[in-house]
Amino acid sequence: MANNSSIRFRPAEAADAAAIRDIVREAYARWVPVIGREPLPMRADYDKALQEHQFDLSIENGRIVGLIETITHDDHIWIENVAVASEAQGRGIGRKLLESAERTAVEAGLRELRLLTNGAFEANVSLYKRLGYAIDREEPFMNGTTVYMSKNLP
Repeated sequence: MANNSSIRFRPAEAADAAAIRDIVREAYARWVPVIGREPLPMRADYDKALQEHQFDLSIENGRIVGLIETITHDDHIWIENVAVASEAQGRGIGRKLLESAERTAVEAGLRELRLLTNGAFEANVSLYKRLGYAIDREEPFMNGTTVYMSKNLP
């Protein structure tokens, strides 16, 4: 893993919506040929999402290179989206963003993170498993499989 000491993190602002949309579209583009359609995050309204959800960004040289979108519930934090720009992938940025969600959960007195991903996104499922997430269930969705995962925190 390359050194990512130049990466800084900050909460997103409304003005970040276009950059967030661009990173999500670029990060998820690799999955379009795998599932034969745009993944749902590519079609999200990020102006609206920024008003309703928490976004934390990873910044390098003044540019957003990654993000995590979360929703706090009474008993867990839902991870709606994690995206890292393709040129920044493989450097631990996604892992650091997920760790920030864990810290947020613990600070809020919550002991569980939940998320879903497409079963065809095997690299993502493997990453989440390596980071301690377990598969809770799988359901058919749009000619594929949705994989629901969770991680219990100490």
